[in-house]
Amino acid sequence: MSDIIQLLPDHVANQIAAGEVVQRPASIVKELLENSVDAGATKIQLIIRDAGKNLIQVVDDGTGMSETDARLAFERHATSKIRSTEDIFKIATKGFRGEALASIAAVAQVELKTKQKDSPVGTNIYIEGGLFQFQEPIQTVEGSNFSVKNLFYNVPARRKFLKNDNIEFRHIIDEFQRVALAHENIEFEMFHNDEPVFRLRKGGQMQRIVDVFGRKLQPLLIPIKEDLGWVHLHGYVAKPEGAKKARGEQFFFVNRRFFRSAYLSKAVQDAFDGLLQPGYIPSFFLYLEMDPEKIDVNIHPQKTEVKFEDEALIFALVRSTIKRSLGIYNIAPSLDFERDPKMEAFFAPSTSNYVAASPSAINVDRDFNPFSAEKSTDEERINLAKLYQASEAAPSKINLFEDDDLEEDLFRLPNGYWLLNKDGLTYMLDLGRMHRVIMSSHQENLPTKKAGQSLLFSLEYHLNEIEKNKYKSIKKYLPDFGFEMTLAQENVLRIDAVPEALKESQVIKFLEKIFEVLEYRTEEEFSKYFEYQWVKLKTKSKFDFIYKTEVEQLVKDFIDLGFPQYTVNGKKCWMEVPFDDFKNKF
Repeated sequence: MSDIIQLLPDHVANQIAAGEVVQRPASIVKELLENSVDAGATKIQLIIRDAGKNLIQVVDDGTGMSETDARLAFERHATSKIRSTEDIFKIATKGFRGEALASIAAVAQVELKTKQKDSPVGTNIYIEGGLFQFQEPIQTVEGSNFSVKNLFYNVPARRKFLKNDNIEFRHIIDEFQRVALAHENIEFEMFHNDEPVFRLRKGGQMQRIVDVFGRKLQPLLIPIKEDLGWVHLHGYVAKPEGAKKARGEQFFFVNRRFFRSAYLSKAVQDAFDGLLQPGYIPSFFLYLEMDPEKIDVNIHPQKTEVKFEDEALIFALVRSTIKRSLGIYNIAPSLDFERDPKMEAFFAPSTSNYVAASPSAINVDRDFNPFSAEKSTDEERINLAKLYQASEAAPSKINLFEDDDLEEDLFRLPNGYWLLNKDGLTYMLDLGRMHRVIMSSHQENLPTKKAGQSLLFSLEYHLNEIEKNKYKSIKKYLPDFGFEMTLAQENVLRIDAVPEALKESQVIKFLEKIFEVLEYRTEEEFSKYFEYQWVKLKTKSKFDFIYKTEVEQLVKDFIDLGFPQYTVNGKKCWMEVPFDDFKNKF
């Protein structure tokens, strides 16, 4: 029988290995940016076209490579980061596996132009589908210029499974942010389809966070700092009012390497215990500095998982340090914490012209007798006794919330809900959800274009770079929903008109929510979502004040639909009131 085992060609093996390293365009962005950081760059430029599917270009002013190194860099397991097994346990660089460039070159067309500082000329190398094409001298600037074109052109099955441009671009922004936040001493620029997305100057950590996420975040940030000698923790957490339901502004770094940790995220959540509404997640930017030998980053090819020598101590450090900072800045109760002098002066009560308030005097008429002949006759006392006996005999039927002429089967509750007696049972109704169910059953009757109302004074909404790009992707839909808004300045959105159902005080929060939920939605999905939000707004406005006759008609229409208990989103329209349980309590 003949032998059947054979060695795979290098370019085939590289394509297989690329599946672990290159999952989408964002994976290439991460690897190339980290290589530029390891090369000692002070300025890094990222250029993207078609969400990275057709071009990913990274230009840096780092050390560059020699002619030999440029050729060898595309071989598997070729790296300048480690030399021996011992180096794996004290990694101080971003990359170390020597797999990234070989994997990228296996599934794309890659061109590298690079030049070292003292070299008279640079070198230009071109690799296509893992196969070397040519290498030649070239006149170029110091540093490296990587161009990755036509990702997965030779693996059409992989390219077919890439998401739409909005989603892939959002993943690229995620990777860009993680590298940029970890290296505030490096200048970063990012362009997408020739449009600038980020221009990040050198500065401190606070400045970098604000440049990435916008000025709105700055007044919400609280500094975090603790040094135990073997580990140093610093960074910022946002106040409770900066918490969101969606994840996005949660960042852990160790030795300037981004990592994920559900365990340490719970430590942050625990520190905010009692300060957040259920389902909300605090924003944080936390940096750990410690001996590389006490951590292991060689867990996964994506290098986003880290093992700590003593993770329980790190957990306790994160939780206690955040709790202390929240106490120092009067976000949570504190005991004997040392305050920042500036914040102490801010929170200190004024002592000028202070006069203690005297307690109010209470005068008691000790001669008052409610049963004296002057105040109460025998007939009145008899009537009072009868009223008391009647109240003991049956529960009160006094209706505090409706007029006397209303029917008994429909009652308004003081919290905006209504009670309905139907078929011997009592239900608590949510009119807003019931109305949305009715409207969705008559979707064709909804107007295609919503009326807007002009504002007396225009509102301004300061966009960060992410929100700015989201706005550009949805602005063509906004006039149909009654919005009139323009980019008055580079990052300031001027709002001149809003939907009729939207109160002026709700506009900014509504836009924040829209930008938040747009995270991974396509433009078409967003249009449907906006339609739902518009119906919801109209419903809320409609039921701020409503007559009982309107409620009766709404309930009748709802019963005609079969009295469904849930909306299309799984929200309850009504719930049965368990009066039998209440009776037992009496």
